Amino acid sequence: MDATFFALVGLILFFALIFYLKVPATVGKSLDGRAARIQRELDEARSLREEAQKLLAEYQRKREEAEAEAEGIVAQAKRDAALIAEEARVKTEEFVKRREALAEQKIAQAEADAIGEVKSQAVAIAIAASAELLGKGVDAKASADLFKASLNEIKARMN
Repeated sequence: MDATFFALVGLILFFALIFYLKVPATVGKSLDGRAARIQRELDEARSLREEAQKLLAEYQRKREEAEAEAEGIVAQAKRDAALIAEEARVKTEEFVKRREALAEQKIAQAEADAIGEVKSQAVAIAIAASAELLGKGVDAKASADLFKASLNEIKARMN
């Protein structure tokens, strides 16, 4: 019996002891447990990934809705601004028309006042000329000349 024989017997006893203690089954169970745990983690990761994709899709949908709503708000604001600008333009035009009408009324009043003043001065001149004629006791030819002169003076003052 040499050392090789004892090494072989020791190896056989070692394997027998390992099988007797059910080490391969324990290792197999351990590996099966680890495989099951890894499978659970993979399944959980898969479900988390699917949930993340659903959340991503939902957030993208919400973002698109928010963008559409923002575009609607901007479009409404532009329409409102255009309406306000149009109303301001109309009100400005109405204001200018009222101011023009008021200015025309003032001009017409000033013109009427000027015409009235010219008429009153013409009457005063005519009265003065009549008084001068009556005071001098002039003949018909002199009175006609004086009348023409007064008339020319009135025309000159009216212009």
